[in-house]
Amino acid sequence: MKPIRLGMVGGGSGAFIGAIHRIAARMDGHYQIVAGALSSDPERAAASAAELGLDRSYADFNEMARAEAAREDGIEAVSIVTPNHLHAAPAIAFLNAGIHVICDKPLTATPEQAQALAEAVRASRARFFLTHNYCALPMVREARALVAEGALGQIRLVQAEYLQGWLADEVDNKQAAWRTDPAQAGAGALGDIGTHAWQLAQFVTGHTPSHVSAEVSSIVPGRPIDDDARVSLRYASGAKGGLWASQVAVGQENGLSLRLFGTEAALEWRLEESERLILTPKNGPAQILTRAQDRSTSYRTPPGHPEGYLEGFANLYSDIAAIIRGDTTDLERVPGLIAGLSGMSFIAAAKASSAQGGAWIEIGE
Repeated sequence: MKPIRLGMVGGGSGAFIGAIHRIAARMDGHYQIVAGALSSDPERAAASAAELGLDRSYADFNEMARAEAAREDGIEAVSIVTPNHLHAAPAIAFLNAGIHVICDKPLTATPEQAQALAEAVRASRARFFLTHNYCALPMVREARALVAEGALGQIRLVQAEYLQGWLADEVDNKQAAWRTDPAQAGAGALGDIGTHAWQLAQFVTGHTPSHVSAEVSSIVPGRPIDDDARVSLRYASGAKGGLWASQVAVGQENGLSLRLFGTEAALEWRLEESERLILTPKNGPAQILTRAQDRSTSYRTPPGHPEGYLEGFANLYSDIAAIIRGDTTDLERVPGLIAGLSGMSFIAAAKASSAQGGAWIEIGE
């Protein structure tokens, strides 16, 4: 089967997330990257394309969408790996051209951009995918299966955390510059990592909180964007939850975790030990579940050979390829517009709650 012809917007030489997406797309042989608008600077875009061996380089994503849609051998899908404020416009351009879009998270920087993008998705014959990569890790998918099977009983408590310490002081580099700029990021810790924790809890439990109460802070003096968010959650089922996202937690590297407590058992997963789950029955000892029990087939090496960050992205790219080719109708484990809009609603509700002193805010659609 021929690889899907893939383009990329953003992600030129030296860009961290662009390289991640390229590696993930190629890992299982489902894609061939042939075109890109890799930078807003035409010379840098051309230099990056030449370095990567791309057939076609564009100085502008609008030009790329028009030209590729008109070619018989044009791209079939595009990866958008730009800062948050540049997600919507390229995505809309390619959706309008009938080209599938694979977009890095969060959905957009602002609610207005999210609404415009949602309208484009609904009007297009092309599909839209959002790369919340952690939900594609094998043991996260196993956790989802266990919850769905009732292994925990009724979920009572949900605790999601994503803790980093890299922005505990002022940081002078490209990654920090746009992530701490409200005009480019839209939200700080809430958008950058809080949406990962939000989506992870939603994906595994199958439930979305109905209300939030939040304290959203800028801990580093003078920082114009949030770097710490503490959120209480209420579920329609009566379950309670908590979400803490921080980029100023000194000593934390990439502390994404999820703990669930049900009427019959508890379940715990941590990214830094992503190859295992801890299942604790109500009246029994804790059990460590490894990938030997995984039923998702979301792995490519034998148990005991760790898979992680890159493979999560690769799993999504492989699942997306199957959807584009029409090989599967199982769309539930690949995030898309609904997951993106949910993340944006979470950000908006948390900000509104914090502005009102932690008042309980109903989460919008």
